Amino acid sequence: MASQEAKELLSLGPSEVGSLNDGVNFRKNPEDGKCYIIYKSGEGIRACKNQCKHQGGLFIKDIEDLDGRTVKCTKHNWKLNVSTMKYVNPPDSFLQDELEVEVSDDGGLRLLELNPVDPWLADPRTPLELQEGEVKVTYLTHACMELQLGGKRLMFDPWLKGPAFARGWWLLHEPPEDALDRMCAADLIYISHMHSDHLSYPTLKVLSERRPDMPIYVGDTSRPVFWYLEQSQVKLTNINVTPFGVWQNIDDHLRLMILMDGVHPEMDTCIIVDYKGHMILNTVDCTRPNGGRLPHNVDLMMGDFAGGASGFPMTFYGGKYTESWKEQFIRNERKKLLNYKSDLVRSLQPRIYCPFAGYFVEAHPSDRYIKDTNIKNSPVSLNELINRTAPDIKTWTPKPGAVLDLGLALRDPSNSAAITDPPAGAKIYKDSWEFSLYVDELNRAISSAIFKHPGWIQFYYTWAGFANYNLVVRMVETDDAFEPVAAGYDYLVDFLDLSFPSSRPDREHSYLEIKNRMGVMRHVVLHGGLWDDLYIGFQNRISRDPDVYHHKFWNHFQAELPVRAPDWGLFLQRTPPVQEPDGPRDDQTLWNYCALM
Repeated sequence: MASQEAKELLSLGPSEVGSLNDGVNFRKNPEDGKCYIIYKSGEGIRACKNQCKHQGGLFIKDIEDLDGRTVKCTKHNWKLNVSTMKYVNPPDSFLQDELEVEVSDDGGLRLLELNPVDPWLADPRTPLELQEGEVKVTYLTHACMELQLGGKRLMFDPWLKGPAFARGWWLLHEPPEDALDRMCAADLIYISHMHSDHLSYPTLKVLSERRPDMPIYVGDTSRPVFWYLEQSQVKLTNINVTPFGVWQNIDDHLRLMILMDGVHPEMDTCIIVDYKGHMILNTVDCTRPNGGRLPHNVDLMMGDFAGGASGFPMTFYGGKYTESWKEQFIRNERKKLLNYKSDLVRSLQPRIYCPFAGYFVEAHPSDRYIKDTNIKNSPVSLNELINRTAPDIKTWTPKPGAVLDLGLALRDPSNSAAITDPPAGAKIYKDSWEFSLYVDELNRAISSAIFKHPGWIQFYYTWAGFANYNLVVRMVETDDAFEPVAAGYDYLVDFLDLSFPSSRPDREHSYLEIKNRMGVMRHVVLHGGLWDDLYIGFQNRISRDPDVYHHKFWNHFQAELPVRAPDWGLFLQRTPPVQEPDGPRDDQTLWNYCALM
């Protein structure tokens, strides 16, 4: 079976996108003559094929539609509301298959379709009856689940120790005492993507010391999941990079299939596990898993629920970013996320649903402001909403060490024996996190020799390779309270020509001011890390003028930096010694030095 691919169906340039009207638009591919429907609104762009799901008829504009949202099929007068992709005549009949809309930085767009659309339908298997104890699902912490499937044990995303995103995220739940032993005794591990709350190098260091040949399965993303493995010095020798949409047979009864995310195909993945014809779907952090096409009526579905996994808006300051604005924004976003997750579960109708991959806390004392204000959804609230709107779906709010017996739950969802809670007295929530061990490791980068030479700035940003973009960024090194450090750097980068001016240029330009905790920023620079550690880890504070999101800039530094770290050895070889001043650093000397590099 061939691997799943994203096929381009239509491409529009910036001027063509600009000519789209609000509401329904019909556009034809001049190469093959096929027609597509594009719906434009203030919330963005949605698109689908111009083909009715009933009997394949073409849609035309509905003259009875006053809102510009509905199209009518020429065959049997079926009507589709393109703003929701729901058929309104006849009601409650179908959902239209939606295409992925990829908007480029120059304002153009592409319509994409995953092909094949439903790869899990290849080689279908008739479900066999599960015996009691044959399939057990144990929740460990955050996104880490252990699946016992007959004689095999599979583990998802083991983050069992240490922080994630530098020092910004810490485990909320205390993993069972034997969690690391369980990981090392597993038969295989699936790691969904490279974010450090799923790919945890402190955790995998334990695995490399005890079981370096553990089979680990990852998707074939454009940026390799284990791009940092060599630098990490974690020794793992059995990483299986798996094509999307292809069954991987583990034994006669067990197979798995990794699928890409429609919004972040370069990074995010999700997985279907099939044991004796019973499917377990784990959508993990995918924004639009498999482009929105997922199997219905799976036996168990699990996915993220919390929100709050972004620097926006809590790390922003100035302008509209008052505390009251942030509070209202967070309330609205969490509500929208809760409804989206509930709608997704209700539409897929799994037998059992479990919210996970959201049990983290901003536990470090210096992040108390984020902890108190970055309010997240509760898994209980999500399950209560599902129970009200889809009462036939059994929901499970897990505790560390709790076990779901899938066979028992499928035979009788009301059977209390189907879920075993952790032993009485088991610790549920963490209350200590070894802060100094990990923060001290980050802060060791502060004294690295490269930062004695101001030329590191030009060397680093040249290595990063981002330019030809009309954006000026001021970078300020700070202490934990985001106050500038006297011995730190404060510099400008003009990304239009990759220069380092001493003041903002006179031309019209966008401007960002980013204050970074010195230890984390220098660790990222020294090791060529991605800026997710800063941004998602709440390790910076950001102001922007005008108040617009620069996708091209952030996407580059969060996902597209070179895979190999900067060659700081070469930098030091080429750099003449710099005389350390007796007093504070003369910033003008820094600018002059950069200009000479």
